Amino acid sequence: MARSRKPSGRMASMGHPNPIDVHVGGRVRLRRTLLGMSQEKLAEAIGLTFQQVQKYERGANRIGSSRLFDLARVLDVPVSYFFEDMSSTVAAKTPSRMRGFAETRPEPFEPDPMARRETLELVRAYYRITDPQVRRRVFELAKTLGRTRRADA
Repeated sequence: MARSRKPSGRMASMGHPNPIDVHVGGRVRLRRTLLGMSQEKLAEAIGLTFQQVQKYERGANRIGSSRLFDLARVLDVPVSYFFEDMSSTVAAKTPSRMRGFAETRPEPFEPDPMARRETLELVRAYYRITDPQVRRRVFELAKTLGRTRRADA
């Protein structure tokens, strides 16, 4: 008698990608964008189509360990890079917890602001500032503006 297998990395009932896969894909996209590399160039470097890279970056397709190793090599980062800055909420959404083996139920997934195009463009523009003093002033300005409260809020 054949046993049916539940998808381990997906929220089977909702059909959404696992938040951990979304986070890892977002980190791939972040690094690729910071390097100024196109999806096509990355795909060529690891022997895939750019559509497959798109699916990885969205978390629609899970990245296997050997592919993650290739991505780390091509993007010049350690494998651990893809798991950095993962919130505890996302980290708690492992397949075992998704199957109900955990005591607590995971919170709803919230997209990572680091994966937004605006954030990526801002970081790239920041690192194009060649004068270290100017770059530091822009950094301090951004921190100050982030702390100020809007009067109309």
